[in-house]
Amino acid sequence: MTELSVSTQILPAGGGAFRLERLTIGIFLTDQPSHRLAVEGDRREFIPLSQKQGWVFSAGTEGICEYDEQLTLVTVAIDDTLLRDAGAAKGRVFRRVGALDPLLVQLVLSAENFSAGGRMYRETMSRALAVQLVATLDPPTTGQTPLDDIRLRRAVEHVHARLGEDLSLEGLAAEAGMSTFHFARSFKAVTGVSPLQYVIRTRLETAQALLKSTKLSIAEIAHRVGYEDVSRFGQHFRRQFGMTPAAFRNS
Repeated sequence: MTELSVSTQILPAGGGAFRLERLTIGIFLTDQPSHRLAVEGDRREFIPLSQKQGWVFSAGTEGICEYDEQLTLVTVAIDDTLLRDAGAAKGRVFRRVGALDPLLVQLVLSAENFSAGGRMYRETMSRALAVQLVATLDPPTTGQTPLDDIRLRRAVEHVHARLGEDLSLEGLAAEAGMSTFHFARSFKAVTGVSPLQYVIRTRLETAQALLKSTKLSIAEIAHRVGYEDVSRFGQHFRRQFGMTPAAFRNS
């Protein structure tokens, strides 16, 4: 079985019951202002979804999805092995409906083309998608107390939501509700890297995915991931991946 499978469906108005065999991301390509959803026996909820919004549900999720307009839906199903390799916590239940991380959406919508570049390209981009999913919905935690985990999770989510901005240690600590000293120490104890190293790594991994999945210029990508100095971006990228951004895009 492949680690990642992609499907684009045009579905008639109506909907019905569903059961997911693998973790699945669904992205709507048509607005559904009357979308209704019931999951795992919950009462039906009225959850309007716009184009490029959607949902993420774990393997085994059952429910009912209803809509009153023809629906174009892109789904990506991901095997547990790929999720574990991307760092997903064991037993983690994924459940998100509505607006999703923009880069994750972009990767899902380009996933049908992953096989066009050969095996290495497919594996690289599949892993990038899984890593982005885990990073945005399941930030890394270890043996900290639940309160510490929640605080650090807020800081990690802030990094991904504002990656193109001028992030600071003080700002991340404020998001976590900690002093800068306690935050820096706790963050490294949980993730294994300093906040600065985490931000740089996240920026470069996001740039890596954008280089392969978009036609944006290298300068535009550098700015999107938070680098004002394109040459500095190139230096960091080469140090991290052993090649320039242009060479990686062409590989």
